[in-house]
Amino acid sequence: MTGIAQIIAAMDRTGEGWRATLPDTWLQGRTAYGGLSTALALHAAQRCDADLPPLRSAQVSFIGPLSGQVTIAATLLRRGRNAAFVQADVVGDAGLGLRATFVFMRAIESRLDHRRGDAPPCPPPPPDATLFRGIPAIPFTRNFEMFDQPADTGAAEWLRWIRLADRSGLDPAVELMAIADALPPAALKLLDGPAPVSSMTWLVNLLDPAPATTDGWWLLRATTDHAAAGSSSQAMAIWNAAGQPIAEQMQGVAIFG
Repeated sequence: MTGIAQIIAAMDRTGEGWRATLPDTWLQGRTAYGGLSTALALHAAQRCDADLPPLRSAQVSFIGPLSGQVTIAATLLRRGRNAAFVQADVVGDAGLGLRATFVFMRAIESRLDHRRGDAPPCPPPPPDATLFRGIPAIPFTRNFEMFDQPADTGAAEWLRWIRLADRSGLDPAVELMAIADALPPAALKLLDGPAPVSSMTWLVNLLDPAPATTDGWWLLRATTDHAAAGSSSQAMAIWNAAGQPIAEQMQGVAIFG
């Protein structure tokens, strides 16, 4: 398996950005896993201007399939006193595959300090836990270690501990973006079996400017209240191993089943 740090290390500078290769071991159907493509787009965005503040938000559109060799171009849209907006496009043989807008923002003084969203009562896996290493039919899942613990989840809800099998040398925000999309769509739990799916849009708001956890473990949840006419909308959340909320997300997914 090729780790994300190895993929980044092999990226080449081009006149308009970066050239990268998405290995077949990261495929999800006919396209690369969206978390990988987004992580590489973020890596390019972080290098488009000097001394960017921490990543606080990402808006991602999955436009077309990406595999093999791709080109990543990052453009600074605006930089103000507090925030910088960077657009990153990932283009493959089939054309534009991903467009992301990343928002980098420094901490500012505020009278507000309202924090909710504690983690469900689901402790991280113990050292001797039996871990799940994905399935060969979905190659990208083999790059993760996962742990399901019995929990009172809903009919259209996933709750799972996940970590990258190879996470060495990664920027914390890049690692988090690579992890954040790793759950199956929550609406799949409503079907009798597997079905083709395709993520369309993805919004990630980071609640912590310096995401960190213990032993690489992140608790991910995805839940949907609406799935009809081949489209579902789901809310997602991430906590670290200490139960601290790290990110809130929203995703639109096409489900062909």
